[in-house]
Amino acid sequence: MEFFSRLFRRVKLYLAVILLQFGSAGMTIIAKFVLNRGMSHYVLVAYRMAVATAVMAPFAVVLERQSRPKMTFSILLKAMLLSLFECFLYSPLLDQNLYYIGMTYTGASFASSMNNILPALAFATAWIFGFEKVNIRRLQSQAKILGTIVVVGGVMLMTLIQGRELNLPWTKGRSDHPAQSASATNKQDLMKGSLLIIASCFCWCCFIILQAVTLRSYPAQLSLTTLICSSGMVEAVIVGLAFERGNAAVWSVHLDVQLLASLYAGILSGVAYYIMGVVTKEKGPVFLSAFNPLTTIVITILGSFVLAEKIYLGRFGSIA
Repeated sequence: MEFFSRLFRRVKLYLAVILLQFGSAGMTIIAKFVLNRGMSHYVLVAYRMAVATAVMAPFAVVLERQSRPKMTFSILLKAMLLSLFECFLYSPLLDQNLYYIGMTYTGASFASSMNNILPALAFATAWIFGFEKVNIRRLQSQAKILGTIVVVGGVMLMTLIQGRELNLPWTKGRSDHPAQSASATNKQDLMKGSLLIIASCFCWCCFIILQAVTLRSYPAQLSLTTLICSSGMVEAVIVGLAFERGNAAVWSVHLDVQLLASLYAGILSGVAYYIMGVVTKEKGPVFLSAFNPLTTIVITILGSFVLAEKIYLGRFGSIA
């Protein structure tokens, strides 16, 4: 029994991150599904953060009422910046909106494949801010640098070279995308979506680095998660009202897939931010981003079944 207890303590962070990748893959598929059906990405982000706040706040109040550090203006400002970076992206405001907008131009599997640049960006950002040490003479550092170059090359390959389409039985004659002209959907939209997703990846990297910095001075992870979600909710509502002004109908949610998407994304977001905080504190930001390619594989498979997204050999080359 003691052996299994020790084994669980050694692998629990790995299991948590792997489960997080599967949950994120499901969230991406559901988000793409409702976005294809006309749900505003601004509204989705706002409802997502509202649900995340409602889920995490009770745990923060009860479990950290004795250990919660004193709130300072510096911590509050960092939490607001964290929510701003995360919401505008799947990686709260900048991150989520950029990601969802980019995904409407491309597809769920393509957007997830583009996210494979995250480990490279996270490594570079962590090195700049001193969270990652690089010694060019050490084999470990050489492998990280080489991996960064390979990842960036793979993303460029995927963006510029589509490759031959794989004709799968379950995608023939099906499409979950609205009808569009070929000229409007190919190169121009692909490049536009790629740039938006890369920008969202940069925001996500800023998020995990700033989260690691904040946890050093404010180690109450549940309280910080709640603060990020509540700040993100306020910011997302303000942005949504600004961009959807005069269109009050987009805020109405019924007992349908849009409500399911908001609830699932909100619950997962709250849990995900907490897990990210724990893993970043224990293993560092680069470790967290290293598992991202697993999400790409899951989304590519699910996207072909659920969204009838076509799979191209160029995408597989970039993932490999």
